Amino acid sequence: MNPVIKPNQPLVTHIYTADPSAHVFEGKIYIYPSHDLDHDGPDNDNGDQYAMEDYHVLSMDNFDSPVVDHGEALHLKDIPWASKQLWAPDAAYKNDTYYLFFPARDHDGIFRIGVATSASPAGPFTPQSSYIEGSFSIDPAVFIDDNNQAYMYFGGLWGGQLEKWQNGAFDADTTGPDADAPALGPIVAQMSEDMLSFQADPQEISIVDENGSPILAGDEDRRYFEGPWVHKYNDLYYLSYSTGTTHKLVYAVSENPMGPYTFKGTILTPVIGWTTHHSIVQFEEKWYLFYHDCSLSEGVNHKRCVKYTELHYNEDGTIQTIDPYQK
Repeated sequence: MNPVIKPNQPLVTHIYTADPSAHVFEGKIYIYPSHDLDHDGPDNDNGDQYAMEDYHVLSMDNFDSPVVDHGEALHLKDIPWASKQLWAPDAAYKNDTYYLFFPARDHDGIFRIGVATSASPAGPFTPQSSYIEGSFSIDPAVFIDDNNQAYMYFGGLWGGQLEKWQNGAFDADTTGPDADAPALGPIVAQMSEDMLSFQADPQEISIVDENGSPILAGDEDRRYFEGPWVHKYNDLYYLSYSTGTTHKLVYAVSENPMGPYTFKGTILTPVIGWTTHHSIVQFEEKWYLFYHDCSLSEGVNHKRCVKYTELHYNEDGTIQTIDPYQK
């Protein structure tokens, strides 16, 4: 058990954690991060430095309570179809079951998305024997709407292989769009009732500017890179994501969970380290942003730490930009 954690401080320091997906289950805050490993492997755009092999589940009774590490919830060796790299996960609750969604490379080196189940939000989780049919790329985030329909959002460029799927099948030689072409958007798929498969074929989400024109691939301050997250506030759907190369968390809004989404602004300015990945959750009438940086390791990209801070909306529904290091 770890001590009570203040905003913008590492939730845990005994392991390296990243990519936090936070949820309120059974009246508590549960965080599903990836688990960074310290190693001497290569550091490159393909993401080989992120060699994670398992997941730990963290929880807090509230923000005045210590953080509990519930231990290993799922390990690579127990997933028949996966070969390596258990990257950013997410969790959901439906059908009296807790679901853990996770990306990993299959035995051909192609990223797919798997699902594991548990009777407890803390796990341990039992994986399905194969990945979700029709899934690809990384960073699954599952949103369950008011009508109980679940949606999975996913996709990440570069190491996440999203651009390799532009023609409907994996092509290792495919590159991203030209700078003056529309940027690739995240992918959304409606989930089946049992949460183990897609109800319909995944489709790309369109992210547009205030004039309805697509955000362009060269617009690195606004274009989608990875780490999608959808939450609902005042009947609007908020799609937030990482811009990758410009190291920001930004967001767009829509009246439809499948988009199109209109770009609105920046949620979080750059943190120490290369990647930015987050979640947004409401707890006891307040909203919180969970994110990570590399402050615990003084900037080592694959040795990250999960943090949180309060998130505030303006009266018009826009989100106030957060500086993670502002005193």
